[in-house]
Amino acid sequence: MPRTSRLLAALNPEQREAAETIEGPLLVLAGAGTGKTRVVTTRIAHMVAQGVDPGHILAVTFTNKAAKEMRERLGRLIGAKAESLVASTFHSFCLRFLREHPDSLGMERGFSICDPSDQLAFVTRALRSLHVPSASLKPRDALSLISLAKNRLEDPDALARRLDPDLGHLAARTWEKYQDSLQHACKLDFDDLLLETRRLLKDPKLRAEAAQRHRFVLVDEYQDTNAPQFEIVKAITEEHKNLCVVGDDDQSIYSWRGADMTKILSFQKTFGGAKVITLETNYRSTETILRCANRLIQHNTKRHEKTLRSAIGEGEPVSLVTMRDEEIEANKVVQRIDEMVQAGHKLDEFAILFRTAIQARTFEAELRLRDIPYTLVGGMSFFDRKEVRDVMAYLRLLVDPDDEQALLRILNCPPRGIGKATQERVTAYATSKGISVGQAFDQAEHIKGVKLDRCQPIQRLRLRLRTLRGLYPDSSKNLVKLVQQTIVEVGYEEEVRRCYQDEEEYKKRWEGVEEVLNAAQNHAQKRKRPGLQRFLDELLLSAEDRDDPEDSSKRLSVTLMTLHASKGLEFPQVFLVGMEEGCLPHLKAVQEESIEEERRLAYVGITRAQKFLQLSWCQTRARGGQALSRHISRFLLELQQREPPSDWVPAGAEPALKRKTKGRRRRARR
Repeated sequence: MPRTSRLLAALNPEQREAAETIEGPLLVLAGAGTGKTRVVTTRIAHMVAQGVDPGHILAVTFTNKAAKEMRERLGRLIGAKAESLVASTFHSFCLRFLREHPDSLGMERGFSICDPSDQLAFVTRALRSLHVPSASLKPRDALSLISLAKNRLEDPDALARRLDPDLGHLAARTWEKYQDSLQHACKLDFDDLLLETRRLLKDPKLRAEAAQRHRFVLVDEYQDTNAPQFEIVKAITEEHKNLCVVGDDDQSIYSWRGADMTKILSFQKTFGGAKVITLETNYRSTETILRCANRLIQHNTKRHEKTLRSAIGEGEPVSLVTMRDEEIEANKVVQRIDEMVQAGHKLDEFAILFRTAIQARTFEAELRLRDIPYTLVGGMSFFDRKEVRDVMAYLRLLVDPDDEQALLRILNCPPRGIGKATQERVTAYATSKGISVGQAFDQAEHIKGVKLDRCQPIQRLRLRLRTLRGLYPDSSKNLVKLVQQTIVEVGYEEEVRRCYQDEEEYKKRWEGVEEVLNAAQNHAQKRKRPGLQRFLDELLLSAEDRDDPEDSSKRLSVTLMTLHASKGLEFPQVFLVGMEEGCLPHLKAVQEESIEEERRLAYVGITRAQKFLQLSWCQTRARGGQALSRHISRFLLELQQREPPSDWVPAGAEPALKRKTKGRRRRARR
């Protein structure tokens, strides 16, 4: 039997139908745990077996981790042919497209990606130039507003109209100045990668070229697409209509990032004649857990109808537990984990899920008290380390000597005696002459009030970097040597030793620098066309995956994570905690009438569990130094098909749950 025939034979009828449907628009509604990735990869393997050129297949998803897993699975299924197809994130696809059409982009010296720290610096500078106090609009808040507006295809005026008058005006003017700074620096932020690709695809010639190249398009996690991503996909596929999208509207939880769930709800209307296949057989969770999930999500009105059913069996009942306060909740949850570990379960089977990161504190304290190893997902990213960003700034200056943000970052790292007044005068001179800050430092003798000797260290640095570029003109062959030599030339190791004189701290910090070298080595070995610019692009695109945690199963520890971070993962034993009004659903969501998305978030949490699920809420929770009464989450009441009490008094709201809690306490004492 041929390889693909064996693969198709292993699929259930709905999965097989999805894998065998090659042409025309197709919507695969893949419920949680229904084998979505298997269907996607088998479908591509089947297409190749049926004669489709893999070079004409484009598969896009939302995280580097998911794209990597897809490529690896396809490599096992179709071998070397997998190298010809494009399986990447939206941003990686757009970056490649823009690099292939530099003339159409209209940026004189090309472009580089503006990383999150530079974005923040640009926005901070914009707010400062507008004399906006931080109390009126914080830089991070401004950046979030701008990003969301871009993902909604709004312009500054539309953003201003959507917000209240004062905030809207500030945000719009900040956006305009921020965008001017990006343009002056020849940079695109992550949102601009999408917007510029969308703009270029309006050109009939480029659109036809993209459609001819990508004759079969597959979009994973389609419920998470935003407006620019949708427009890009629509432009490429509008001629041949060979579009397969896979997703689950019940797991759409990123509207705050611009994800537009209406795109999956209206797929049949947008793409006439679309075929719809629903995957409902769940291979992850027990029937008791799925009954719980189905009962909850059915309260949402805006969704495709689907009911998950388990391929595993009934399983043990879901536990609903009332706790007195968050300290008791942490104590009882960790005690239960400890007991189950003593009974033979492994630490990495357990996950504690919560709505907000601040809820982790009590669980961390309790786990530490019992000396139980744990991993808190969402700690400092490798890409947020100062040393990593410093080295990347130097490398960016090798690629583009006029990268102002990179230069300003390392101006006094190591110290070069360049004071704030000198920086301001040089920057003002650069602005007045329409040149970069680096070029202004080179012309220091013409700047009034600036002492030449103060600027000479930067002039010498620019000369050294220029010499380095001359020594290694082809970075594709000498990438690692170039990175190593740059670190040596700028004296960065001495700077790390100066800042961290404690040997252990120095080693810890220097590991970040070595990891950049490791990444360069991997890039040089694994990429067909390695190079410094591509290496930096790759690092920055990797840094964008903010909530794509490593697989916690690789570590023998309990996992603590937010519900948003848990999407896409699964654990044998799950404790979903803090299910109270104002927490889950979150107070802000209640105020903004976004209850359906909060319900989907709770649904995501429930469907992470494979064998055991415990849901808990607290009658009181500390806020601002006071113990405040809490109300049981409407979601817990919906699970029991009960209406909220008219007075919402937590103490009398759930007697059945109280009895369950007391019984569990008696068993614990025995």
